[in-house]
Amino acid sequence: MDRQLDQVQRRIINEETIPHDEKVFSIFEEHAEWLSKGKAGISQELGLNVCIIEDQFGFILNHRIMQSEVDKTIAVPFTQKTKELFPNLNSLSFDKGFWAPANRDELEKIIDKGVLPKKGKLAAKDKEREYSLEFKEAKHQHSAVESGINALENHGLDRCPDRSLNSFKRYISYAVLGRNLQILGNIIQEKEIARKKRSEKMKQVKRKRAA
Repeated sequence: MDRQLDQVQRRIINEETIPHDEKVFSIFEEHAEWLSKGKAGISQELGLNVCIIEDQFGFILNHRIMQSEVDKTIAVPFTQKTKELFPNLNSLSFDKGFWAPANRDELEKIIDKGVLPKKGKLAAKDKEREYSLEFKEAKHQHSAVESGINALENHGLDRCPDRSLNSFKRYISYAVLGRNLQILGNIIQEKEIARKKRSEKMKQVKRKRAA
């Protein structure tokens, strides 16, 4: 209460600008941050960003809840942690938000191939790297993670109903687990459908032979 009264006095009566790091965006969920989304119709949201790493099959290998962090500050530590969990990880594709000159150098020490597009104007060496077939193919696969993010949002992560930071973290973890189970279920269903098709085809062949 003292904090809020102080900020009301400073902001409204004294007409001060409250520094961003002093602002409280939710009295009940003090961990909530002001997120600039850049989406049409949704320029800002309150909450915490979540970064995920997916494999080529759509399974989420790792996730990180970002508190007072931005993409470029987590690129290296998040990759390092995921590499420890999955030693065979040898390629990762990022978007431009993760770019920093030091990040590219550090990522090359962790994984064999880090696709990290550079922000701003490209030098001749950067153009050669980013216009290469290998870079383009890896970057093209990056779009698949967007479907994973949309799936998480559509299955409950658009808004967390639980209170407290610990509950938020637990809710995120359950959502990731649920998404992976969904991917696994789809794979099992596809295999079962394919098996039934093969079985039906073999029956048709046998009937033709018998006729």
